[in-house]
Amino acid sequence: MRLSILRHAPALTEGRLAGRRDVPADCSDCDALARVRARISVPEQIICSPALRCRQTATALGLAWDRTDPALWEQDFGAWEGMPFDALPDLGPLDTTQLARHRPPDGESFADLCARVTPALRALHRDTLVVAHAGTARASLSMVAGDGALSFAVAPLSLTVLHRHGDQWSVEATNLPIFES
Repeated sequence: MRLSILRHAPALTEGRLAGRRDVPADCSDCDALARVRARISVPEQIICSPALRCRQTATALGLAWDRTDPALWEQDFGAWEGMPFDALPDLGPLDTTQLARHRPPDGESFADLCARVTPALRALHRDTLVVAHAGTARASLSMVAGDGALSFAVAPLSLTVLHRHGDQWSVEATNLPIFES
């Protein structure tokens, strides 16, 4: 089974942390969207995060999703939601394991996110494209890399591709950009 996760188009956040805030996507770059559409194959099923930015991205790509899944929402950053990026606490001193377990006030940790997302991904049994978030892509990578998945960059409109062979997952690509033709 092949699992492809497409991160949504750039979120219109005005320099603030979006997380669970239902902000729109900037789907105005028609050339980038055309490159994405040319790169992705139409799988057996398409699942979308319920977030507006994900549904807008799928619509802009001409993709009809089979369903939305609330388990695929971005990480809940609690009290940090909507804060300007430059006002967020500095978590740089934390190692990867500490960072994965760090929970923002009234929010969820990366470990919590993985506990929510990975069962939904493991339940898939056919080739699937998921239109979701950077956190969702990193949670998928955690099935192979553990907490080290936090080290991966996941740009807007990039693909993360995994394969499952039996119960084992492998990574084909991460942060696969959509190059200019």
